[in-house]
Amino acid sequence: MRKLIIYFGIVTLLLSFGNVKADAQIVNGAYKQNDIYEKKPMPLVSVRESDVFWSRKIWRVIDLREKMNIPLYYPTREMDQRINLINLLLQGIENGQITPYDARTDDDFKIPMSYAQVKEIFGAKATTEQRVNFDTGERENVVVQGEVRPNEIKQYMIKEEWYFDKQTSALHVRIIGICPIREYVREGDASGQVQRQKVFWVYYPEARPLLATNLVLNPYNDARQNSFDDIFIKRQFNSYIVKESNMYNNRDISAYLTGKDAMLESQRIEEEIFNYEQDLWEY
Repeated sequence: MRKLIIYFGIVTLLLSFGNVKADAQIVNGAYKQNDIYEKKPMPLVSVRESDVFWSRKIWRVIDLREKMNIPLYYPTREMDQRINLINLLLQGIENGQITPYDARTDDDFKIPMSYAQVKEIFGAKATTEQRVNFDTGERENVVVQGEVRPNEIKQYMIKEEWYFDKQTSALHVRIIGICPIREYVREGDASGQVQRQKVFWVYYPEARPLLATNLVLNPYNDARQNSFDDIFIKRQFNSYIVKESNMYNNRDISAYLTGKDAMLESQRIEEEIFNYEQDLWEY
């Protein structure tokens, strides 16, 4: 009886050792990376209204075709559990993590939208087509569901506010919202003229928890990868100004200048913001 108990004990130990070995964590690389899904957004310093000495709202465009902005565009399909910015925003909208706001009226986050409305703006609304039923040989009306084409997002518009905080004696910036811009050609348009359309606005502080838990592919160093939130907070993108808050109904630069003159006006606004902080100091 004692030998039987010892035998069963040895068998149990061997089985337990085998299970532990089978359940051992596989490290896909030279070291174990921290879980990005546990990452929190970088905390921002609170701002009091009485400390804001000067402020100005700025609208700028991030073109994903520029080399520095490519990490926001790729990968266009999921790769190693990573997706690009527009697919991440669409997932967040579909899951109810973030709220899209109608971009056709204004950029003040007034009119919330549903995921179905977002799909409709993408041109993914359901249509009715007539198709031949091969069983009966007769034509039937069939509902065809349109597809969302995220690769049509080639630009993002950023709404932000620059302000001078007299408590810290420094110029700061806070991103308020992000708006994907869709570039497409209308169906049946023989000219092939490209149309640009603002799809929806996302309130950036609401989207930060989602953006902070998803990594951006670093084309130069796999060991130094930032989240989408890091990219925006650290200003690791290239952009140009298209509008500033003004007394003329916040008109765009394109409303009064075009071509090279519009580019120079954008640079002038950028330099004016930079020089404002420098002019406050005496050397």
